[in-house]
Amino acid sequence: MEITQVSGHTGGCACGHDSAEDIVLDVRTIPHAIRHAAVFGAFDAIQPTGSIVLVAPHAPLPLLEQLSQRAPIEVEYLSQGPTEWHVRITRLASTTA
Repeated sequence: MEITQVSGHTGGCACGHDSAEDIVLDVRTIPHAIRHAAVFGAFDAIQPTGSIVLVAPHAPLPLLEQLSQRAPIEVEYLSQGPTEWHVRITRLASTTA
């Protein structure tokens, strides 16, 4: 699994360190059986307004649906195939009080 940072988007991580860089999670090397669990762990670690850029071998539509059930999200496709997709997933502030 490769995790890198890319400049250009603001957000914070669970450690309290604010960063102007997105975390890039390349899931193409993660075994399929645990891929969603790895993304859930990364997603759960970001604070509202924080983002991760997911690099996937296909459009991650089922995964995005699952993430939207965990918390409100905003999705931005940075590149779409044919062999890899780059998707910025931003965790939005919860609307429940």
